[in-house]
Amino acid sequence: MRYLFENHAFDTDRRELHRGSEAVAVAPKVFDLLDFLIRNRDRVVSKDDLINAIWNGRSVSDAALATRLNAARTAIGDTGQEQRLIKTLPRKGFRFVGSILQAQGPTSAPVGDDGQIESPRPVLALPDKPSIAVLPFQNLSDDPEQDYFADGMVEDIITGLSRSKLLFVISRNSSFTYKAKAVEIKQVGRDRGVS
Repeated sequence: MRYLFENHAFDTDRRELHRGSEAVAVAPKVFDLLDFLIRNRDRVVSKDDLINAIWNGRSVSDAALATRLNAARTAIGDTGQEQRLIKTLPRKGFRFVGSILQAQGPTSAPVGDDGQIESPRPVLALPDKPSIAVLPFQNLSDDPEQDYFADGMVEDIITGLSRSKLLFVISRNSSFTYKAKAVEIKQVGRDRGVS
């Protein structure tokens, strides 16, 4: 299973953590701790739950647990001060509070037309509300200066739609990866997790 949050991809099958396209080195116990927190993100996980799941009930000091927790936060770009993704609830436990998309993809990487291995694209889960991606407009005029106008129109549409709490709107950066490319709309929907 692959979990996507912020700019991270957490792959439990391959035991890999990626930040963007970069692999992040994670110690095995830290990986297990992240895995347990992410899988149990719907509840507060106690210190005892972590010790039973990660260390099989062996005696572990508070300092060792704190060290692994800090390493997990560092690996995903969080801190004990911010607690943006892993929240500590005093005398209760810990909880992963980041927004997560679950993805499944092929286990082997396909080969592109140029013979290069392509990285597998995850199948994103659709949000629970209507979702949309606004693709870049094509400049049909002979004036290349009009590209800025076309891009600005798309940005304004994305900004306007994203103000609605009833819609899930894909960001400009994600949409503009399709600029000047012939695309199949259904494939874009699958790639970006929009309906």
